[in-house]
Amino acid sequence: MEIKEAVMVRYGELFLKSEPVMKYYINTLTKNLTAAIEAEGMECSIEQFRGRIIITGDKPDIIAGAASRVFGIVGVSKCIITPPDREIIEETAARLAAEKLTPGMSFAVRAKRSGMEGFTSQEMGASTGARIFERSPGISVDLTSPDYEIFAEARAFGGIVYDSQITGPGGLPLGTQGPFLSLLSAGLDSPVATWMMMRRGCVPVYLHCDGGRYAGRDVCSTAEKNLAVLSTWCPGRTVRMAVIPLESFYDALVASGILKTRCILCKRFMLRVAAAFARQENLSAIVMGDNIGQVATQTLANLGVIQEVMPPDIPLLRPLLTYDKDEIVIRARMIGTFRDNAGDLGCMIVPKHPSTAAKKEEIAADELRIPLDDILQDALAHITVIQARNGKIIEQNPSD
Repeated sequence: MEIKEAVMVRYGELFLKSEPVMKYYINTLTKNLTAAIEAEGMECSIEQFRGRIIITGDKPDIIAGAASRVFGIVGVSKCIITPPDREIIEETAARLAAEKLTPGMSFAVRAKRSGMEGFTSQEMGASTGARIFERSPGISVDLTSPDYEIFAEARAFGGIVYDSQITGPGGLPLGTQGPFLSLLSAGLDSPVATWMMMRRGCVPVYLHCDGGRYAGRDVCSTAEKNLAVLSTWCPGRTVRMAVIPLESFYDALVASGILKTRCILCKRFMLRVAAAFARQENLSAIVMGDNIGQVATQTLANLGVIQEVMPPDIPLLRPLLTYDKDEIVIRARMIGTFRDNAGDLGCMIVPKHPSTAAKKEEIAADELRIPLDDILQDALAHITVIQARNGKIIEQNPSD
């Protein structure tokens, strides 16, 4: 076995699964890794070992970057793979450390042993540290807060030596759970809620409600941008967003003269549309970016009134219910959907004083003034489908 550069991938909670389930999850993870690397235009070789996945290819930096965005992965490191020989592992670590250490720096060796006999992790760490001292004079050991850390793993299949780590998104491999419908808007919250569901292995199909002339001029284009960014988190997959026209609903809502409950009626109608589409597409749940107390429709009282229209066989999930806005912004920045200048994303018919605790009886009476069923069927008949892949919008066609 030769010494070679590679990329090591670590996964987390997959260890908690039973052996058959863990095998399925790791195989899915490996397929997703392959797709992510191929999306970068590269070929690779992937080997599975217990607790580690080793990827070899021509450009480890690009491979590591692609792997670090794959759900189910907790950490990625460029590494050196050696034969399963303690002497070679330690010498490789000492050579790598000598390239990075200068006089006055402190260092620590983090050693692990699994499947190799005759020594302990502590013994390998100490002897590796002694080799590093020999090569790099003027340095010191600091096991608590070192300037430089080097990791040396002795495993049955070979040694792994590395000195850097990229944090992955964690979660479960995409595709290990069911498909869901994301109500994707141009706003901040729904893309984050969608990403969090993807992080748990769920596969998204998107629905965007187009307000037509009642929506800000940048709403549709920003929703498409959100779709494109989210597609980068499932590389190699084509994702689709159904755009459903709601201008006729808003026409009827304005004509009815209803003011206080407009936003609640709008949300309830969106959920009716989403439920019909989810059933048509055989999707397992509907996801929204609601956050308690953020706007009038998201008070605890109104959340219940809005959810009332959901059929019992389709769960409505709201991953961001208890998040602070700052937490959502931090996550959006990390995902790539945050924009300093979001543009014109307003709604033209939001009332000045919307209801924050609507009564069911009041809502029922207001809805009788709008031909909901007719508008719903017409909207479903005029869906446009937008597709994205690897960060780019690739197609826009009328739905069949």
